[in-house]
Amino acid sequence: MKEYYPILIVGAIIGVFSIVFSIAFFIIRKQKEAVGFDRHMKDSEISKRILKYAKPYIVSFLVILLLMLISVIYDIISPILVGDIQGIIKNNFEMKDLFVKVIVYATALIVSLACTYIQSIMLQRIGQKMLSNLREDLFAHIESLSHAQLNEIPVGKLVTRVTNDTNSISMMFTNIIVNLIKNVFVVVGVLTAMLFTSYMLTLLILCFVPFIVLFTIVFRKFARKAYRRVKDGTTAINTFLSEHLSGMKIIQIFNKEEHKKNEFNQMNQKLGEAKRKQIFVFAIFRPLVYMLYISSVLCLFYFGSRGYIKDVNFLGQVITSEVVVTFYLFISRFFNPIQTLAEQFNMLQSAFASGEKIFTIFDIVPTIRDGEDAIELCDIKGDIEFKNVWFSYIPDEWVLRDISFKVNAGDTVAFVGSTGSGKTTILSLICRNYDIQKGQILIDGIDIKKIKISSLRSHFGQMLQDVFIFSGTIRSNIALRKEVTDEEVMEACRYVNADKLVEKQKGGLNEIVRERGNNFSAGERQLLSFARTIVHKPSVMILDEATANIDTETEVLIQDSLEKMMNIGTMLMVAHRLSTIQHADNIIVLSYGEIVEQGTHQKLLEKKGRYYDLYMLQYHKERLIEANAELGS
Repeated sequence: MKEYYPILIVGAIIGVFSIVFSIAFFIIRKQKEAVGFDRHMKDSEISKRILKYAKPYIVSFLVILLLMLISVIYDIISPILVGDIQGIIKNNFEMKDLFVKVIVYATALIVSLACTYIQSIMLQRIGQKMLSNLREDLFAHIESLSHAQLNEIPVGKLVTRVTNDTNSISMMFTNIIVNLIKNVFVVVGVLTAMLFTSYMLTLLILCFVPFIVLFTIVFRKFARKAYRRVKDGTTAINTFLSEHLSGMKIIQIFNKEEHKKNEFNQMNQKLGEAKRKQIFVFAIFRPLVYMLYISSVLCLFYFGSRGYIKDVNFLGQVITSEVVVTFYLFISRFFNPIQTLAEQFNMLQSAFASGEKIFTIFDIVPTIRDGEDAIELCDIKGDIEFKNVWFSYIPDEWVLRDISFKVNAGDTVAFVGSTGSGKTTILSLICRNYDIQKGQILIDGIDIKKIKISSLRSHFGQMLQDVFIFSGTIRSNIALRKEVTDEEVMEACRYVNADKLVEKQKGGLNEIVRERGNNFSAGERQLLSFARTIVHKPSVMILDEATANIDTETEVLIQDSLEKMMNIGTMLMVAHRLSTIQHADNIIVLSYGEIVEQGTHQKLLEKKGRYYDLYMLQYHKERLIEANAELGS
């Protein structure tokens, strides 16, 4: 009985670990039910959705599978070849027999390495293509979201989804999935070879498999939770950086550098803690798997060597030195896939966590979509009509209340009112940046919900107060990748008085534009936006506070540009300065989401109503500023 004590001790140690981790597994399951575990999508669902990106490359994957099988064959036959070499050395030694076995082994090794190399190259190419497709689909889906939906999602989070998270998916394509398939083949192949070599020793090794399965299931739960925390922490930091780097000037102006630094340190510490927990989980899992591997080797040596040395059978089968050597290598091949899985558990859990976050974005249904019977609008005259329109950003908090008005084609209509009266909202609704709750908006007598969104917006040119300029060149910002000639771009610049701005740049149209156009003034950026609008030849132009916060010299140029653009087509405008809308065909005055009066500039002044009050208030304010300026000079 004493001779079995070592085996009993090993079994007791493994049993203790099994009990501890089983208890831990049930504890985490109870926590999941009690506090609401943050897992929302099953691995099978994530895998299914990811694998659809592999379908176009099915032939290439079949070739990779063939190459993989060749490598697997090497993993199976190499222990047998080494065992045969052991038999040759032990018995009647012949050098030529040894050379033959060594040459066979070396040939199999070279073929296996060549197949592995080709397989890796193919996988990387396919993986990058699938990564590109996934990113393009994700970016296109983000583009389809409405303004309201985009306002709810931090920019840093979207950046993380498109970059970091898709990269984790790429690692899954290029490494994990293929290796998992290979490992299955290796385990099945090695197990089959082991059974043919010695089924009794195989049964001995299989006693450790239930414990491997148990440990993998338990740590899978812990690892997934740990990786989600790391992903959440990374996303939080990216979101923080995206917002605060853009607003760094404000932070410096209000002397809040130290406060924001402390916030950033706290987020870093939180992420660091999450990564430490992740490493801790992995640091326990890997040694446990290795412990099972060593335990199986010890059992092999203990029973195999006893049988061989004492020349006795082990459970009815003769144990030779060749069998011991072959099984030692077989055990390594058998446990190696599990150890590889342990090493790649980081990437596996990272990929699933990333996949869940990516598909969460994909599952956001755009609130503004084309109807089934939506039509293409090849050309429009520019007639616009609002019929009893009600709209709110927040349910039951109406921004527009029963708004009705008509804009004739070619007219210039201005919207006036205090902040929050609904001016900008009206302009956004015409382009379907938001959908109304009640009423109807018509373009040339057609409900805008019956027009394809892309077709509708292609006929509008929007010039906003906060002009967004992209990194690139002046030309790329005006053309926005549209196929136009340099002459067409310059013609648009001349039309809106932006030609002098272009000509004074060393690079002309190819002058570099830095992030958000910060190497140009507000007025210069506005002129570029005017040229951008003109080059796309819109039928309806929308100006929202386009002349606010602009120096006097630039304002003169912009005013001249506006007068020219009024002759192009229908123009809708919100003006900060009432002097810019005096020549409008109709001025609509809004207050608390309702139209209180409308008419031409002169008629509204004659009424001496709300518009008259606003005009006189602004008039006296401007005279006061001029008087102060004269006193100062």
